[in-house]
Amino acid sequence: MDHPRPQFRRDDWLSLDGAWQFCFDDEARFRRPADVSADRVIQVPYAPEAPLSGIGDTGFHHRCWYLRRVPLAGLRRSADDRLLLHFGAVDYRATVWVDGRRAGEHVGGHSPFTLDLTDCIATDAREVAIAVLAEDDPQDMHKPRGKQDWLPKPHGIWYPRTTGIWRSVWLERVPAAHLARLRWTPEFSSWCMTLGARIEGGRAGMSLAITLEVDGQPVAQARVALAGPDVQHTLHLPDAGIDDARHNLQWSPEHPQLIDARVELLDEGGAVVDRVDGYTAMRSVRTEDGLFLLNDRPYELRMVLDQGYWPGGQMTATSAELRADIEATRRLGFNGARKHQKSEDPRWLYWADRLGLCVWAEMPSAYGFSDRTVHNLCEEWRALVERDLSHPCVVAWVPVNESWGVPALPTQPRQVDLVRSLYHLTRALDGSRPVVGNDGW
Repeated sequence: MDHPRPQFRRDDWLSLDGAWQFCFDDEARFRRPADVSADRVIQVPYAPEAPLSGIGDTGFHHRCWYLRRVPLAGLRRSADDRLLLHFGAVDYRATVWVDGRRAGEHVGGHSPFTLDLTDCIATDAREVAIAVLAEDDPQDMHKPRGKQDWLPKPHGIWYPRTTGIWRSVWLERVPAAHLARLRWTPEFSSWCMTLGARIEGGRAGMSLAITLEVDGQPVAQARVALAGPDVQHTLHLPDAGIDDARHNLQWSPEHPQLIDARVELLDEGGAVVDRVDGYTAMRSVRTEDGLFLLNDRPYELRMVLDQGYWPGGQMTATSAELRADIEATRRLGFNGARKHQKSEDPRWLYWADRLGLCVWAEMPSAYGFSDRTVHNLCEEWRALVERDLSHPCVVAWVPVNESWGVPALPTQPRQVDLVRSLYHLTRALDGSRPVVGNDGW
């Protein structure tokens, strides 16, 4: 799976991974793209600290610039279309310019973000100039940093730092009215699947066509009229009412059955305006009497602590490497992994969904406690939960690891309240999975 978002795929997209002009700017010499004197070439999405980036500089760097001119011939565009620029992750603060105009910014080194470039470029433009300024304090202990070392050289259990772009970048053409977000929630006890959809630019008379398929055969279909920007609809799956008949549609590591999902936005006459392809799965997870239950049956988890670092790419890997990681975990006899101190690439979650691996998704920790810690953790964790909550492989959330970021829990009520707040925030965002408020301690 090469698409950066396997559960939200359109045909008309353009990968911007590859060579970008690059330079460090630790003295803050440059304030805008026109001033930048790029003296190197970097291979995105590898961070400049990673050998595979072509830079391999592991020193302390606070600012770096990326520049690239992108031909638009590969994207079909009309006057009403929107052009979206997606970033999988940029560590830590990203400011983006398009054709010299400031297009937006994002704070958070692990969460994705999207910018609408439409108003920054001409409709008939044949290419676009993109510039990214990444700012990252390598010794800031109050931002989510996971296992990135704060010392000049990695020591103990810590890893080299990651600065700047470290996950895929891509352009995508969408119509003015388009699907912006999909959320799939299996309802195991009632044997149905609920879709939550957000539509941008929709209008009265439009509708959604929803199709769920297994092996190319429809198992549920629906058409739902738009009554606003948010749609929620429940589809009932074929049900003979007996466990053996239900088994083929249930997801588990031993039987990772996925359900292909297609959602189409239709105009007043029924013509397709936008289409997104993805998948979901039927399964339930919960705890009861000290047991973990998968599909309402006790299930023994045999899990590895997966740290997600590669020798050449550090926190970045190819889809083939991500698949090999899952396959190796299964061959070693594990049926699950706690992705430790890292938000992993959605393609890794895809392979966990496809090949069968239970995942505990964990928030990369800050180390020190402050007002900034509270703000940074809550904002970024919310974005990551919303990114991953439709993946069937994710069976638990871990917002805090081993009291990192809350080192004085026994004596500081504010730190206790932060852990409790993250727990309840997670439950509010997704009430369908167990949440481990502070794991490992």
